[in-house]
Amino acid sequence: MNEELIHVRGNQLHVEVRGDNGLPVLVFLHGFTGSTRTWDEVFTLLDGKFKTVSVDLNGHGKSTAFKNPERYSMEEQVKDLEAVFDKLSLQKFTLVGYSMGGRIALAYTVNYPGRVASLILESASPGLKTEKERVNRKDADELLAKKISGGGIQSFVDFWEQIPLFASQKLLPKEKQQAVREERLGQNVIGLANSLLGIGTGSQPSYWNDLESIRQPVMLITGEIDTKFVFIAREMSTFLPFVRHQTIKRAGHAIHVEKPTSFATMIEEHIKELKI
Repeated sequence: MNEELIHVRGNQLHVEVRGDNGLPVLVFLHGFTGSTRTWDEVFTLLDGKFKTVSVDLNGHGKSTAFKNPERYSMEEQVKDLEAVFDKLSLQKFTLVGYSMGGRIALAYTVNYPGRVASLILESASPGLKTEKERVNRKDADELLAKKISGGGIQSFVDFWEQIPLFASQKLLPKEKQQAVREERLGQNVIGLANSLLGIGTGSQPSYWNDLESIRQPVMLITGEIDTKFVFIAREMSTFLPFVRHQTIKRAGHAIHVEKPTSFATMIEEHIKELKI
């Protein structure tokens, strides 16, 4: 594994690269409170078959935690990613994004389609459709950001672990639950709070109207238990020109954590079918 900090646009992004040149390239973007570590088990399963690139998104992991929330906006984040991919000389790749990382992967594809050979979105959405929804969600994100800033990282993680979205993770082995918790506890308070303010679902643009313009093959992956995102993926499928939606039984929001073997197998099959 090659691990480095890449300096672009006044930012410092932590990147991990595994695998040899000449293999099909996969780029992975984690979710909120995540980092490159979230993909470790999946990367072990894909070892030797692909070159994998994972990035700590703005404010997460070892990447820069800016004090200005505007620096976390979707526009800024996708520009940072484009600059990183340019520095890494990545010409074509399959882009994989989970939850927040899925929203960012979708936005990157809309804005910089040239590098993306195909798109895999895990438990992701194009954002909120109406201004009213965005205002309400932005208010909720601001309250949550204050909770992080005021109470500290441990108090927030204790709260975050209890939200219904992650209920199915309580069925995981204790050591895996602890690994997820440690990844969350390792985050920066300023980074998490400002990420919510700058690129939370309430702040980001809506990409529903852009779905029909995406010409790349798209695979949507959802967990059976995560009914909200199953519904969102079904609706997205009606707009995307080249799409497949796969739902994994007995899985919740974080399929790559709960069912890593199934997740890795689906990625392999997707790439084989496309002959990328």
